Amino acid sequence: MLEEYGVHSALTETSLDRIIHLTANIFNVPIVLISLLEADRQLFAASVDVSVCETGRELSFCAHAIRQQDMMVIPDARQDTRFADNPLVTGDPHVRFYAGMPLRSQTGYALGTLFIIDRTPRMGLSESDRRNLRDLAALVMDKLEMRRLELARAASKSRFENIARTSPDAIICVDHQTHITFWNNAAVKLFGYTRQQILGHPLAMLLPNAVVASLTQLAARQEAHSEGGTLELSVRAAGDRMIPVELSVSLWMEGHDVSFGAILYDITERRQNEERLFRLTHMDYLTGLANRTQLSSSLEQALRDEKAAIIMLVGLDGFKDVNDSLGHDGGDALLVAVALKLQAAVRSGDTVARMGGDEFALLLPGLDDARRAEEIADQIIDDISHTTTVDGQVVTISASIGIVLFPLHGATMQELLTSADLALYQAKAEGRHCRRFFTPALRALSQARRSYQSQLVRAYQQGEFELYYQPQMRLADNAIIGAEALLRWHHPEKGVLGPAAFLPALDAGPWAERVGEWVIRTACRQAADWRRQGAADFRVGVNLFNVQFRTGALVHQVHGILAETGLDADALELEITENIILRYDENMLRPLKELRSEGVGIAFDDYGTGYGSLSMLKDYPVTRLKIDQTFVRAMCDSAPDAAIVCAILYLGSSFKLGVIAEGVETLE
Repeated sequence: MLEEYGVHSALTETSLDRIIHLTANIFNVPIVLISLLEADRQLFAASVDVSVCETGRELSFCAHAIRQQDMMVIPDARQDTRFADNPLVTGDPHVRFYAGMPLRSQTGYALGTLFIIDRTPRMGLSESDRRNLRDLAALVMDKLEMRRLELARAASKSRFENIARTSPDAIICVDHQTHITFWNNAAVKLFGYTRQQILGHPLAMLLPNAVVASLTQLAARQEAHSEGGTLELSVRAAGDRMIPVELSVSLWMEGHDVSFGAILYDITERRQNEERLFRLTHMDYLTGLANRTQLSSSLEQALRDEKAAIIMLVGLDGFKDVNDSLGHDGGDALLVAVALKLQAAVRSGDTVARMGGDEFALLLPGLDDARRAEEIADQIIDDISHTTTVDGQVVTISASIGIVLFPLHGATMQELLTSADLALYQAKAEGRHCRRFFTPALRALSQARRSYQSQLVRAYQQGEFELYYQPQMRLADNAIIGAEALLRWHHPEKGVLGPAAFLPALDAGPWAERVGEWVIRTACRQAADWRRQGAADFRVGVNLFNVQFRTGALVHQVHGILAETGLDADALELEITENIILRYDENMLRPLKELRSEGVGIAFDDYGTGYGSLSMLKDYPVTRLKIDQTFVRAMCDSAPDAAIVCAILYLGSSFKLGVIAEGVETLE
């Protein structure tokens, strides 16, 4: 049977290579093969990450797979008695997971399989994955059928007619006047015309006039008689049905006249598979939006064709918590609901894509108005923040958006997407539920973060971090009642660096929790020492990192440090910002309540500069408000700043909280 397909060894066809590499990407597997079986061997027509071209049939998984009506899936070959001792399992390539789909000809003959292999076991394949593997196998079979048809087209006339009688493909012969002289059984089935109805009629009854004219011109060229040709077109069947086919043409001389032999292969299923393949490679399977590949293509076209464009990256705030509480099905339903809201917010020619996880992108070609971008972004944030019902549960979620303008913020696709990502990062860092435009300062900050990342490890290990202590004064009697511990980096080349230079890099890296614990321990040790020297009521304030709330170890750390240093709990004050609270909510509330109940102070740092609400003063175990220095320094000359200071003082009094002002550096 393989003789008809001209397969004797591994094939070097680009179309098959594209399919198997796509298969490897879709299923995220290291090995993909197209296996064709003969009596005593398994031939690999095309493969990914396999050096051999064939194996003995007795070792073949596919010898089992082709006996199945549908695909064969083996979650773990070591646990399957049929394959546990197979050399392909116990040795290279160390098969653990296998899934193979039989490749069947039009007559139902099983030629082999398209199969995927992983070196680690898997649970199996989802129904969506099964559909994808079936469609990919159908595409492989299409390419093999095209190869068979090409071989048939090149056959001699006598062999051509012999093939025609038993072929599953529609085959017709036409004389030099383009009248039909031969019509096989498969042509009867495809077109719906009997031999009596069609023989002697002009070919134009089935094919477009332009195609018939092209065949006539081809016949006039002597050098073309050994060439033939192949094209795709739609033919007219009985009942005026239009059927897409691949038409392969052979020409030969009969006396002084040229005759045609045509093989017509119904490609309806191929077109459907190609459409599905396009969706697989260009569309997000869950939401139906464009995927990252399609966005890249659309953005490249916009950069070529448009003078301006707006790109937005949209990230959902707190999606992980929602996903954990609803389960993955509920999380998927929420993503679909968000996708619909995004599509409703843009024009018909705009692109909305899912970049992966809970991140989306919008491409608005032709727009260059920053104010219009603000309006669209604000509308999206408002739409997403409206409650959504998922499986009967009311869900509230918010969004952050990073915005870039082409060509202002970049000329290439990579520049623009990187800039949008930096703007989104900034929006999340500034409290979420907001939008931010890209600025060159963000790129400089990102570069600084990257340059410092590797050095921070050395700084921690070699003791380059230091604490400075800013005294806290009581205005009633000018007594020093405490100090705030300020982190500094004694850089070996750049000298003493303030937190603005390195905190973004530290907070985003893996060493933040260790440095944060070191800060608490060092500050508590110093405070205990000052108390022993006579500052009986001395209190030390310590700023916390975001990561110290993610691991759930904060309470345990503080307990251990207080016990180790002998410092009373009420001598420690932990400082947090409103924006940190907005990010972590319950993850932050529990440890803060526990520490507060034990006497540890909790201060809101830089109060009034973030995006928190007054309800935070009611819900969180706060003991002190810190007025940001920007308000304090301007309050003597600015009525609005003075009003803000008065308002915070009033809040402190109303909630029975202490209030401390930063930046008091003059008598006034």
